[in-house]
Amino acid sequence: MAEEMRIVLRNYGKIDPLKIDDYIAQGGYKSLEKASSMDKEALIEEVKKSNLRGRGGAGFNCGQKWSFAYRANADEKYVVCNADEGEPGTYKDRLIMENDPHTLIEGMAICAYAIGAAKGFIYLRGEYPQLIDILNTAIGQAKEKAVLKGFDIEVRSGAGAYVCGEETALIESIEGKRGEPRFKPPYPPSEGLWMKPTIVNNVETFASIPVIIEKGAEWYAGIGVPSYPGTKVFTLTGDVNNKTFFEVPTNTTIREIVYQFGGGIPGGKKFKAVQIGGTSGAFIPDSLLNTPVAFDNMSAIGATLGSGAVFVLDETRDIVDVTTRIAKFFEHESCGKCAPCREGTARMHELMELVNSGQGSLKDIELMQKLGNVMSIACLCGLGQAAPAPILTTIKHFGTDYNAKLM
Repeated sequence: MAEEMRIVLRNYGKIDPLKIDDYIAQGGYKSLEKASSMDKEALIEEVKKSNLRGRGGAGFNCGQKWSFAYRANADEKYVVCNADEGEPGTYKDRLIMENDPHTLIEGMAICAYAIGAAKGFIYLRGEYPQLIDILNTAIGQAKEKAVLKGFDIEVRSGAGAYVCGEETALIESIEGKRGEPRFKPPYPPSEGLWMKPTIVNNVETFASIPVIIEKGAEWYAGIGVPSYPGTKVFTLTGDVNNKTFFEVPTNTTIREIVYQFGGGIPGGKKFKAVQIGGTSGAFIPDSLLNTPVAFDNMSAIGATLGSGAVFVLDETRDIVDVTTRIAKFFEHESCGKCAPCREGTARMHELMELVNSGQGSLKDIELMQKLGNVMSIACLCGLGQAAPAPILTTIKHFGTDYNAKLM
């Protein structure tokens, strides 16, 4: 792990997460003090110059998003942290919140000052009940120390819906409605929570902010790949010797993640594929392992960075069977609001079951490709748009596995 560079996880294992004095002793809340003394436009410009891009999957420039909310004219504005970490194999946000909750709180408070918000929400996935106490304790301590500059944060827990990881479905859920995505535009920075300007950022994004303010935009922009600078937290699972988590600069390659940090494939077996970004991520073959794990580099090979989950498969794994199970997952998690996703995920799962059971044909493969391409454009939100990615990429890169199962 010598190549690790911990920015977001800088305090991991060094402080007691339930003691604010430990965080303050490490320089905590000094960035908020510094930010509060800055002109708001200058502060937003500093975040924009750092080129910090969203760490939840969309990859949008963080400072640019803040500037939209700052310019919006409204009597109330909100800051929302998306902690609805629903991707199987992903636990980076849990690591941050469990071990250093104040870095998230400080990042949210800096954002609140920048855009002029007085209220914030942390939307936590329903499967993380133990984090509610940790976050509420940290928020209570921050209030007692009066470090939040009048900013109030409330923790809200979801009900386990995968689709609430999408920002507008998350907003609907906070409002007490069924978790379904909204049509966009308008986007949350102009009309979000209760139709007021709202910034929604991921846990990892907010946790990066205090260090950027402390050390400066140029310092951060100089780390990793210039178009997607900084570091990324990855969680590594599957057929690797070292199932773990780590934080690395964005110019680190997929090969380094699998073989250096993951320690390679156990039992002397060969590598087959790696899925990055969670269940909706593309499956990547050996020929593309030298790709840096930066947003644009991943997009160039038809993959996503997403949540930072890395799932490795060795040569013994049935990739068609794995993809069939993923198709079932998306059929179950579709909220059903739009027809392309509601019908598309069901049909994709049906076709994958046919192929996986040995009853499929080449026409079924061709139909899945057509349907997947339509879904990636026509679905209302990122769930439906990304759902076909595992199927489309495995057909592309592992076509022989599919052909072996056709009638």
